[in-house]
Amino acid sequence: MKILIVSDAWLPQVNGVVRTLQATCRELEKRGHGVKVVGPDVSSLWTFALPSYAEIVLEFFPSARLLREIKAFAPDSLHIATEGPLGWSARRLCLKFGWAFTTAYHTRFPQYFAARAPYGFRLLTAHLAYFILRFFHCQSCAVMAATATIVADLTKHKFRNVVMWSRGVDTELFTLYGKGFAPYSKLQRPILLYVGRVSTEKNLADFLCLHTNGSKVVIGSGPDQGKLSRAFPDVHFLGRMEGEGLAKAYAAADLFVFPSKSDTFGLVLLEACAAGLRIAAYPVAGPKDIFSDPDACSFVALDDDLQLAVERALALPESPQDPRKFAERHAWGAATAQFCAHLRPLTHKKSQK
Repeated sequence: MKILIVSDAWLPQVNGVVRTLQATCRELEKRGHGVKVVGPDVSSLWTFALPSYAEIVLEFFPSARLLREIKAFAPDSLHIATEGPLGWSARRLCLKFGWAFTTAYHTRFPQYFAARAPYGFRLLTAHLAYFILRFFHCQSCAVMAATATIVADLTKHKFRNVVMWSRGVDTELFTLYGKGFAPYSKLQRPILLYVGRVSTEKNLADFLCLHTNGSKVVIGSGPDQGKLSRAFPDVHFLGRMEGEGLAKAYAAADLFVFPSKSDTFGLVLLEACAAGLRIAAYPVAGPKDIFSDPDACSFVALDDDLQLAVERALALPESPQDPRKFAERHAWGAATAQFCAHLRPLTHKKSQK
């Protein structure tokens, strides 16, 4: 089967959407499928970086190029991964030519935009975002969401055809490397680690304000990095890391702290598990879904008070094999099988000619 994926988030961006699509593409190719991802054309005159967020670029007016890409690849199935300009253009083309398509809900935009809105307009902003997203996904044959909590939330907001598409972790890359990691060599332990985007919606200040012994480390980049590094000079901001360097940074820490309340899943949680870390987080969508298994109680502490969650997690026995075994049950193969099961064939292939 030939599968075309349209995504406003794609390389060289580094985020959860991109990493999910990369892992899914690798698994699809292992299964003998042909896969093509159409992301923003960085050479286009209509491709711009988001203000104050240069890592994210969006291509406007991409319909003509996108149609050429679809015709040239002639896919059997088409999946729209994001709700940006490319996603909207792909949706319009599918409706115009009568092609069936699926979509995904990777980002909780209602919560994302509400966090940035003036206090008195947050509820209105969230309602407006749900309205727009519901319209975007309303013609999709399957709206893929990462957890049962997100599926329930979208269903409550009257989204149709919502299905589960879970996530996985690369247990070969993220593994038990040990505590020897040069950037940590002079840091006081325990080392509390956050990995992810450094931006408002990640609720990072809740982590940075914690009163704990040891050291706090932030790995990642984003629009709030400069402001937060100045406000919290005792925190070690190591910037963006990838590959084996990132994997070793996980393994060498003592505790992973996940302060976000707006993620749909949180791939970093499984990566931390694969590296053998204990975890502290809020009991919200993502953490409470991933760690619903009673086995997770030996290495995970969830609490509405993040300070208490961290204290409880640090009090748990340090047994790297427990989170490691948990991660090994969440390989990308099972998640990709879900993805394939939700795809639908294009209905009017002759329209591509």
